Amino acid sequence: MSTTSTLVLALAGLLLVAFSSTALADTCQPSGTLESPATGHTCDECCKPGHVYPTYQCSPPVSRHTKAVMTLNDFSKGGDGGAPSECDGKYHNNTERVVALSTGWYDKGKRCGEYIRINAKGRSVLAKVVDECDTLHGCDKPHAFQPPCPHNDVDASQAVWDALGIFGDEVGDFPITWSDA
Repeated sequence: MSTTSTLVLALAGLLLVAFSSTALADTCQPSGTLESPATGHTCDECCKPGHVYPTYQCSPPVSRHTKAVMTLNDFSKGGDGGAPSECDGKYHNNTERVVALSTGWYDKGKRCGEYIRINAKGRSVLAKVVDECDTLHGCDKPHAFQPPCPHNDVDASQAVWDALGIFGDEVGDFPITWSDA
């Protein structure tokens, strides 16, 4: 093989790698926006009046170590999750290891009842998918007046946080990795 052919192949390979990395990084971009009503509920997690939130139809690709942000959700009746869980139409106690996944990962309910493995702080826990964390809608009563979820959210019950040893000020938006179990 000539030096020119080798250089051309090497350059093509570099371009393919660069393009693939860029394509993966750009696979989930906002699909639109949602403007919160000018007046609304006042709570810590509620939509801010007149604020514009990005919406997403997708989530990043799932791998053995999918990066995500874990948030706390109360899946019990009267909890901040709002309505019963999408998958089974039931409320869940805070002692159950359950999660809601961003719309893209929820995949129209295809992960309902399945378990995912969540990793954080050197620990690992299995949690059951029971709900969607809606990335397209929010700021209304069916969504507990909360903004649309981020595209990379794993909304977890208190039992999941406890099993991972995450307490106190660390609870909130916590970086994790997860995979299908």
